Amino acid sequence: MTTAAELYRLWSQDPYFDEETRSELLALSGDPAAIEERFYQMLAFGTGGLRGVLGAGTNRMNRYMVRLASQALADSIRPLGEAAMARGVVIAHDSRRCSREFALEAALTLAANGVVTYLWDSLRPTPMLSFAVRELGTTAGVVITASHNPPEYNGYKVYWEDGGQVPPDRAGVIQAAMRAIGDIRTIRPMAEAEARARGLLRPVPPAVDEAYIRRLLELVTCALAQRAGLRILYTPLHGSGYRPVVTALERAGFSVTVVAEQAEPDPDYPTVAKPNPEEPEVYEIALRYATERAGLEPFDLILATDPDADRLGVLARDRSGGYRLLTGNQVGALLTDQILRARAAACTLPANGCVIKTIATSNMVAPLCREYGVDLLETHTGFKFIGDKIKEFEQTGEHQFLFGFEESYGYLGATFVRDKDAVMAALLVADAAAHHKAEGRTLVDALEALWRRCGYFQEGLHNVTLPGKDGQARIAALMAGLRADPPSAFAGVPVAFRDDYAAGTGVELATGRTYPLALARADVLHYRFADGGFVMVRPSGTEPKLKIYVSVVGPDEAGAVALRDRVMADALAQMGLA
Repeated sequence: MTTAAELYRLWSQDPYFDEETRSELLALSGDPAAIEERFYQMLAFGTGGLRGVLGAGTNRMNRYMVRLASQALADSIRPLGEAAMARGVVIAHDSRRCSREFALEAALTLAANGVVTYLWDSLRPTPMLSFAVRELGTTAGVVITASHNPPEYNGYKVYWEDGGQVPPDRAGVIQAAMRAIGDIRTIRPMAEAEARARGLLRPVPPAVDEAYIRRLLELVTCALAQRAGLRILYTPLHGSGYRPVVTALERAGFSVTVVAEQAEPDPDYPTVAKPNPEEPEVYEIALRYATERAGLEPFDLILATDPDADRLGVLARDRSGGYRLLTGNQVGALLTDQILRARAAACTLPANGCVIKTIATSNMVAPLCREYGVDLLETHTGFKFIGDKIKEFEQTGEHQFLFGFEESYGYLGATFVRDKDAVMAALLVADAAAHHKAEGRTLVDALEALWRRCGYFQEGLHNVTLPGKDGQARIAALMAGLRADPPSAFAGVPVAFRDDYAAGTGVELATGRTYPLALARADVLHYRFADGGFVMVRPSGTEPKLKIYVSVVGPDEAGAVALRDRVMADALAQMGLA
């Protein structure tokens, strides 16, 4: 096995690697710990692909790791035959540092292997990549993005022919192919001019963009007059959402104003610390603009998308004239209610309809699904698992997909995209807001009505960041500690069921009854309360973090918030993290 020191010498000295890479590494020659951290491992396929900090080394995102992943992707397509290679791969990228460079590097590496590639001439959101895979009929798709991570990150995400992220078995094949490439220097991308001349590098036809917008517009249910009465302020947070989000909303008849300071793509995201719509501070400019409109019609909604426009954040105006940041769980509940209500009113609610959420997501929608007579299904955390379910239902006919969502601001309301889609979600949220406004309610009013129907649910998430090799060991130790001494209660709330997805079994604490878990094995601990609340702990698949989720049900909103905070504090204390 090649050591970190040996890899360092190769990358820092061999002329295969560009001068910038070699210089960056040579500057570390007196720091063995930094060298070890750069080369002790190869970036692994996590949630659908690679993600890491930009820089030189096998444990960083750079053009050589993109080449390696692309060569492995080509090696996994080649056994499928010439037809699969001719169907090819479609590639998109967002506004991050090196995204265009990495997209072209991937395309030319695939072309060197005889795989046809389609590449957009400018940035596009991740959901449009998912759509394009199906629209063009390609074998696979790649998007260069690190989603909502800080500016120093980038990533390489792979999709398969169904438009969904590569499932674990396919990701394993690509990972194995990466490791099988003994010498990275054997990878030689084709020259761009040659790839284009030979038809191996092609532009994505403009008709793909138009088809995507057209399908989105089919999802709007409220009347045109209701749409025209809704006012939206939107910020793309310097990412790829600007044009598709504005195009979709305006063509649907909504009034949209864009936050000018955050409109244009910028890989440094200069107006925010982190381009994540889950962070309240990203709305500061938008809120200032919204509150300085003296004498003008106020905005009903403030919407924000992350750099690759797969996550949507929502601020809704309340009756006092302020704006309330809705959580991903709350937006998911509002959209579930809107979609099921509209389908029931139109008599198009199927007998085998289903809503899908992840196990980290609130159970607030369970009463809604019962009320409308549709099934509620759960998957592991990660939208790729929701995409897998859609594919499964197409094959079995067991269910018809109606809506899927996860707590981390990801939503999907149709199957022509197979990943969370903030462009689609912006349209669905606007549709719901317009419906409620026409009946004299704000989205905040609608949420409060849902709480009265379903229970006062409140959720929280705490991230423990532990980077590097030592951080991985610490995360593993924390998970092992919970398994060795499992909690039986949090802040006085007894655990009813304890599910260990690594073991594949659960236990009912009151009786000691054990049962097999339906979902695949994963490093996840799930402590479920009798009323639908829970505490869940898992390592992140894309960042050096341990994630602690809390969901509770209280007697009212204030009581639920207080209970959530107590449960989270106790969970952290029991893990030695308080």
